[in-house]
Amino acid sequence: MIPRYALPRMAKVWDPEHRFDLWLKIEVLACEAWAEQGKIPEEALKVIQERAGYEITRVHELEKETKHEVVAFLRAVAERVGGEARYIHMGLTSSDLMDTTLAVQLKEASELLIEDVEKVLVALKELALKHKTTPMIGRTHGVHAEPITFGLKLATWSAELQRGLERLQRAKEIISFGKLSGAVGTFAHLPPSIESYVLDRLGLHPEPASSQVIPRDRHADYLAALALVGSSLDRFATEIRHLQRTEVLEVEEPFTEGQTGSSAMPHKRNPVSCEQLSGLARILRANVQAALENIPLWHERDISHSSVERVILPDSTILLDYMLQKFLEILEGLRVYPGRMRRNLDRSFGLIFSEQVLLALIDKGASREEAYTLVQRNAMRAWEEEVSGGLKPAPTDVGEGLQPSRFQRLLLQDDEVIKYLSREEVEACFDLDVHFKHVDHIFERVGLV
Repeated sequence: MIPRYALPRMAKVWDPEHRFDLWLKIEVLACEAWAEQGKIPEEALKVIQERAGYEITRVHELEKETKHEVVAFLRAVAERVGGEARYIHMGLTSSDLMDTTLAVQLKEASELLIEDVEKVLVALKELALKHKTTPMIGRTHGVHAEPITFGLKLATWSAELQRGLERLQRAKEIISFGKLSGAVGTFAHLPPSIESYVLDRLGLHPEPASSQVIPRDRHADYLAALALVGSSLDRFATEIRHLQRTEVLEVEEPFTEGQTGSSAMPHKRNPVSCEQLSGLARILRANVQAALENIPLWHERDISHSSVERVILPDSTILLDYMLQKFLEILEGLRVYPGRMRRNLDRSFGLIFSEQVLLALIDKGASREEAYTLVQRNAMRAWEEEVSGGLKPAPTDVGEGLQPSRFQRLLLQDDEVIKYLSREEVEACFDLDVHFKHVDHIFERVGLV
């Protein structure tokens, strides 16, 4: 059953009738190829082309009797075609139909996912350019590190998702392989030319060496690409969730009119969409494990992979399609609070400039060990005393920087620091411009120009 959250275009890829339509197309194409070789009379081919079809309810009815989906399908088609149906499925095995059709479906799904990612990249670029010079604190281990811009944060997302796009494009190629090579892949009862004829018209490549099935490393590779994109969305969503925390509140996911955050607490605006993305990414990653387990089949094939794939392949493509659409909505409605970002910059009392002071001391002749000790002792004092000088009114240019902080004043009062650095040289260390001088270079490398 197709999940209710499936978007219509992806749901169509996995609609049972679409799958049967592809089966029928493959069977008719194979008959055309046989006719070209004189194995099927032209009159019989014409009948097959005109009459070939099925009633999906009849297929399901016959399957209850046969316990075999392909046999039920072939019988339903034969009821429509009549005596000439004896030429249908000549030399083929069930997996020729099923695996080749699956390749077409996964290729179709890939094209939709690629389109999704391209749309997200456009939205990311627009947002990154808008906030190219919007200063905020960078965090490592969840702790204030050094200043960045919100645009730079988004640039890392864009670069990562560009790699995801490349993976999806590669996955599309990896999965675009079909086979019509018979029961164990030997072409015992049909020549390779039949396979070439059919696959060429389906836009697929022939599996170089198949067994009864296409090797499942291709499908595992495909799902790994989807899981990586999903995990990237998880990373982005997790970042938004952290930045939306009350204590931080630098960005918020969209909160629409009439939306409620809690049945008990009317004030709540929770990052529920981002949490949903994080949860769904876990399913994508789990499905990769199932796909890896499908690789070691017995001999030329067993059927242990089939039931698994009927769940993980539709689910993974449908989920990622949904996740990309949901993330696009989040980006397009994202609330960004530059003023809050600037206020948070000052919450560590100027300590975010410690590396600039360290390097300035070294440049003036202090050993690295001495410089580190001087900077650290003043930094720890500033942190422990929890005193901040506050911010100037939010400037329009990131280069205007902060008012003198407790850390800066402590450095100016330290005789051992002043032995190396003048007041002007200390003050110059507290300059935001230092951190943003290569923003344009990074944006150019990511392609955000």
